[in-house]
Amino acid sequence: MQNSDAMALTAALLAAAGGLTQRINEGVVARGFEGVRPAHGFAFARLAPDGATVTDLAVHLGVTKQAASQLVDELTRKGYAERRPHPLDARARLVVLTEAGWACTRAAEAAAAEAVGAWADVLGEDGVRALLDGLLRVAPNGPLRPTW
Repeated sequence: MQNSDAMALTAALLAAAGGLTQRINEGVVARGFEGVRPAHGFAFARLAPDGATVTDLAVHLGVTKQAASQLVDELTRKGYAERRPHPLDARARLVVLTEAGWACTRAAEAAAAEAVGAWADVLGEDGVRALLDGLLRVAPNGPLRPTW
């Protein structure tokens, strides 16, 4: 691949990711979740499975512990997350999603399905499946990090 093709691919992937992030956030807001922003969605992606410590969240987001703590404070104030005692470490607190956080996560999933559905209108179902397969080979377990 030529350098110019690599740059074109890079630009297209970044534009697609940015557009997808924006469409998901707009879809979440349209579903009644006010005061959310893309950074919240990236945090929800880490908190959703089993919760996380602030340190875990900081690593996932690629930010300092202080920045992650501020984000958790914001999510807590908005009712999307709560701090609980950590079941395995008495010194740590586990941050978990509340019912509102889970509802917001489901709204994001629905918005993502709509956004990807628009891609299927352009690429076809097979094209979207091929895109997914290729990207999973390139970045199988990479953290979801905001690009702020």
